[in-house]
Amino acid sequence: MGVVTQAWARIEEWLARHTPASAAALAPPADPADIAAAEAVLGLAFPPELVESLRRHDGQRIWANILPEGPPLSAVGIVDHWRACMDVAPSFDGLTPHRPGAEPWWHERWVPFAALDGDAQVIDLRPGPGYGRVGLTAHDGLGDFDAAWPTLGTYLTEVADALAAGAPVRYWLPYLTVDGELWWNTENPEVVLAGARRFVPTP
Repeated sequence: MGVVTQAWARIEEWLARHTPASAAALAPPADPADIAAAEAVLGLAFPPELVESLRRHDGQRIWANILPEGPPLSAVGIVDHWRACMDVAPSFDGLTPHRPGAEPWWHERWVPFAALDGDAQVIDLRPGPGYGRVGLTAHDGLGDFDAAWPTLGTYLTEVADALAAGAPVRYWLPYLTVDGELWWNTENPEVVLAGARRFVPTP
């Protein structure tokens, strides 16, 4: 069992125990043909951990706050988000950095893994020491790999660890809403959903 599969199994177990409604949002495995078709469109071979993740869950069936930064994308969703960014990139000075040493707004070798409201977590497939790392892109900013996770498996393992301990993933904390759904948010009381409570594990 790979690292990604182990992490997803732990996340699924936590969801089933504490928030079945959120657990039900996860989609079944992706069709291998859909993964191959997505790779063909992007002209990239997906890293094994992304393929492993898609073979566990092809994104989500319905919207749910399963992961801190945004819902995981399906194989088709990866293509849709990548195409949209490639279309818009020329209006952001093309695919080049805005200043020396900065990341571009978008790069053709970034594979979006999760996305929300135009922002995304991307897997960097540019050759070099950063290959495979997971960073962030914002619809109104540049790519950010300053605090990147080294691999997708590392990121998903951190999410599983955070859920088990009621701990943060960076500044995102796990809450349970009054409807019994998982909801990641900051600890700022001004933006906490009414009635949501921090998840605190019981002994």
